[in-house]
Amino acid sequence: MKIRPYGDTMSDGKVQVSFTLPCLADESGIEAAKILARKMGMNDPNVVHVEAIGEGFSFFVVYGSVIHEVETDSIKVEKVETPTMSREEIEAIIEAEFDRDIIFIGASTGTDAHTVGIDAIMNMKGFAGHYGLERYKHIKAYNLGSQVSNEEFVRQAKILKADVLLVSQTVTQKDVHLKNMVNLVELLEAENIRDKVLLIAGGARITHELAKELGYDAGFGPKKYAEDVASFAILELIHRKKRVQ
Repeated sequence: MKIRPYGDTMSDGKVQVSFTLPCLADESGIEAAKILARKMGMNDPNVVHVEAIGEGFSFFVVYGSVIHEVETDSIKVEKVETPTMSREEIEAIIEAEFDRDIIFIGASTGTDAHTVGIDAIMNMKGFAGHYGLERYKHIKAYNLGSQVSNEEFVRQAKILKADVLLVSQTVTQKDVHLKNMVNLVELLEAENIRDKVLLIAGGARITHELAKELGYDAGFGPKKYAEDVASFAILELIHRKKRVQ
């Protein structure tokens, strides 16, 4: 199936983009924004909003149309395949399959100071009606907070004998999150515990495919909750346990 963007009528190709240019918010700046939009593949671009956002910088919103289309049948996306269970189902399967609590530790690592994502997964109250891991029976959840260095994260993983490590990454300027995520994998390997833990990443720009490429077991992006993470983790731990039996 081939699809194009929809604006006023089906498949009219209408799109809206926004960007910042190092120029003034005047006629010359508006023309520069239109030229850029045409080079991006937009037909008949129209600057619908412009404002100065600092000395020598301006923010533009441009409306136009594109001729490009997407063949959806050819799209292949790597994603977490495990089913999502309810909290009660997760609690029951842990009780049936394990003779101990499962240890989760989570943090916003590196210089990342954002805690909304990791709090939504870990804290008892959770988010949007989805309770966090602290509320789950048979799960011990340790939320280490924000700006936790990878060295400290690994140290706590060893002290707490963690089964699952949850890493939240929100700050992505200049790909700082990628370097930080790779560094954590390297530290875990240096400590000889990478294969002893499940390593899961989450964040607005995290995908399962990206996480796997960086050496993680799974990645979860927006609109994912504690039950999504816990379902994957518990089912994967069961799979690993059976594999070594």
